[in-house]
Amino acid sequence: MATRLDGIVRRQRRAAKADVEGLTHGRFRVLRTLDQADRPLRLSELATQLGIVPRSATSVVDDLEAGGLLARQPDPHDRRATLVALTPAGTDLLIKFRRNRRDAMVTLLDRLTPAEQSTLLSLLNRLADD
Repeated sequence: MATRLDGIVRRQRRAAKADVEGLTHGRFRVLRTLDQADRPLRLSELATQLGIVPRSATSVVDDLEAGGLLARQPDPHDRRATLVALTPAGTDLLIKFRRNRRDAMVTLLDRLTPAEQSTLLSLLNRLADD
């Protein structure tokens, strides 16, 4: 059963990435982390939040910056530090990815009857309870 559920989740991820070229899981995590931050982040902060070494964060940031999805800017409080923030294109990509993911799930759920959807919701709620 776990394998089946994992397969459904993977199918949803593939569908979400269908129109989003080159967005790996690692790149998505960087974009999502910056999107959820209330301000631009230093590279070291970003690496800490992602649980990776700063060098790895730098590589991903380089790729995303080259793609126009995020931008570096000087830290106004420390001229030695650099901040990283999403660009409008990065925000748009996240919106598109999330919409694709939601649409893929809706397509899957539309195959169920309303009664089956209700049962599934009840079961998912039980699994989600701590």
